[in-house]
Amino acid sequence: MSVQDLTNAIITGINAGGEQLLEGTLAAVLPVMWLAILGLHLGRPYILDMIDRFTLRLGADLLWLIYVALRDILIVSGVIMSFMFFFPDVVLADALPLTGGIAAVMLFGVLLVKLMGDPDHNLRDFRLATTLLVIGAVFYFVPYVLGVQFYSVAPSGLAAISNFLVTSQNPNQAWPVGIAYVSIALLAIMGAIAAYYALRTGGRPEVPEPEAAS
Repeated sequence: MSVQDLTNAIITGINAGGEQLLEGTLAAVLPVMWLAILGLHLGRPYILDMIDRFTLRLGADLLWLIYVALRDILIVSGVIMSFMFFFPDVVLADALPLTGGIAAVMLFGVLLVKLMGDPDHNLRDFRLATTLLVIGAVFYFVPYVLGVQFYSVAPSGLAAISNFLVTSQNPNQAWPVGIAYVSIALLAIMGAIAAYYALRTGGRPEVPEPEAAS
């Protein structure tokens, strides 16, 4: 082996190790992100109750702005951190939840609802966003808990189910790859809808202008 070959092997190993470290870190942080997003979304009544107790209007406005900004930033960050589920080579190489890509699509769907509606003031939109979050959480936590965190210690009776829920351990690679491609297709459709809506309306809600008083 020449010096150049050894150098290339070292560089390749460092890059591969760094990539796996990053992906493993994202997979470990995402459950915390999901819990924080669910907690903030479902804790909206508590925040509204706290706002009603403020005697100073400025304090109430600041609390609401901080709450909305933190909640929406976490949702956007969760979508960005979930992009690794859309790469078939990554899901086959790393131990990830099998349906993590579907969960990411549900999270992106919440952003689409926020773009085209107003979950903070419209009950129908709030229920739709809540439904998408709950479905996404189920798709993420079930394979994460029963698969990623359990497959290495699962008894023989549950080993097959647990391995099936982990992308890198799934005996049929068509499942993780297929789910990744389905997630990509769903994300592309929703992204096209968001882009069309933003270009058509400028991102503003389509609210009819009040008629001028005669």
